[in-house]
Amino acid sequence: MVRIPRRDRLVQPVGNGVASTSALTAAIGGRAPAVHAGRAWPTTLPRGTMALMTIKRTMPDLATEDIATATAFYVEVLGFEVVMDMGWIVTLSDRTNPKAQLSLMTHDATAPVIPDVSVEVDDVDAAHQAARNAGAEIVHPLTDEPWGVRRFFMRDPNGKVINVLTHKS
Repeated sequence: MVRIPRRDRLVQPVGNGVASTSALTAAIGGRAPAVHAGRAWPTTLPRGTMALMTIKRTMPDLATEDIATATAFYVEVLGFEVVMDMGWIVTLSDRTNPKAQLSLMTHDATAPVIPDVSVEVDDVDAAHQAARNAGAEIVHPLTDEPWGVRRFFMRDPNGKVINVLTHKS
């Protein structure tokens, strides 16, 4: 992973939260930014825009109405094993590669939506600040959850909800 030490040139939304298309176009060397949900997102961000953190793992989050049936399917067909079961969420892992995981969810215990993917990072506060600096929609605020994670949800330029978390020590 390339670490970019400069943090002084972050892309900032202007006015009502919609980034200036002309400012972003100029910042990325003349290429027009992509637009989603009223926000302009550049196709290439200027140096120094990337948050300084390490991604530890990523995991798809699959919505299901019948968590028992979905769990049985992934265990029997693909050989996953259950590593966490909180009733509303079941996390499955590969037996030989424990970082190869997916979660099945009927709902989220504290957030308004089921995320599309979870990304575990070493510094969730830095990730939250980077998301705010980029003008990303925060769907669920930065929260210390009772099951031992600190997390927030943001919406990406495609409308997908991303659960960004770190496990508390």
